[in-house]
Amino acid sequence: MSDGPTRVRIGIIGTGAISQVVHVPICAEREDVELVAVADADVHKAEALSRRFKIPHVCQSDALIERGDVDAVVLCTPNHLHEDMAVAALQAGKHVFVERPLAITSAGAARVVGAAEKAGRVLVAGMPHRFRPGVIALRDFIAGGELGEIYAVRGSWMTRLMPGSRHTWRYDRAAGGGALVDLGVPALDLCMWLVGYPKVTRVSCITSPKAPAVEDAATLMAETEGGLALSLEVSNRLFAADDRYFARVMGTEGSGSLPPLEVFKQLGGRPIEVTPRQPKPSGGENPYTNAYRRLLDDFVQSVAGRSDVALPHEQVALMRLLEAAYESSEAGREVDL
Repeated sequence: MSDGPTRVRIGIIGTGAISQVVHVPICAEREDVELVAVADADVHKAEALSRRFKIPHVCQSDALIERGDVDAVVLCTPNHLHEDMAVAALQAGKHVFVERPLAITSAGAARVVGAAEKAGRVLVAGMPHRFRPGVIALRDFIAGGELGEIYAVRGSWMTRLMPGSRHTWRYDRAAGGGALVDLGVPALDLCMWLVGYPKVTRVSCITSPKAPAVEDAATLMAETEGGLALSLEVSNRLFAADDRYFARVMGTEGSGSLPPLEVFKQLGGRPIEVTPRQPKPSGGENPYTNAYRRLLDDFVQSVAGRSDVALPHEQVALMRLLEAAYESSEAGREVDL
């Protein structure tokens, strides 16, 4: 493993909310990161962000990818652009962080992973929920067998309909929009990652409204090779005061849910709460940005050669599951994988 550069030189493509709230501020404050360039189809927005964070160069995305003074590229573009941009960056010798999903098809995700493998470069998918302390603790309980045999995992992610949101790419199927992709990808990844990404054998899904319209909501039910039941509910049209999401895991000897983290085990014939105390983010930082800080640290450390991150092969399986879910919804029947 090489020592790598003293500072990891990063270029960011896409200057939407996720860049402004997470990627650029976190990278800008790291002493081991140098923000070299930023790119966006909206040049004025890119220039405003570069001035705010003193990023020296504003350029087109293809020019940024080819820059010799950029070690790693962070992609925060609409979903349908992820695949080609990631492959181009990897082929140019860059390490790549891709906001989820890795691609909008399983074949596309496999192509991105294959390009990283061939190039020998770091590839990370934007799944910050994996770095939340409660998620890590629950996964450890499951992996250690403390909840017995896991027979069901359920996830839900529902967001309120925001004014004007229907005019964005997130409501364009061709751009990789729709609730099942936008919300389902991270929610499914959380559920699958908690239980070790088992192989899914069959799936049934109902979306609303039906294709060819872009779905506002979806309900999915799947079964794994070992008989574990997976269920998911997503909606970007929730009528409530706040967005809501959760994950729950059921086992023969215990159960766990989050947020907040709650873990119960059967001890002495009765359910006893064994929830470990969770650390609070320092400085009043919220759990969302704190999880991203940990994820980006993982990426930077790997690019610098100080740690190793496995290639995200599981994202190919995740997109196969999503494709089967859409097929099920459109055909009105259960689909075997």
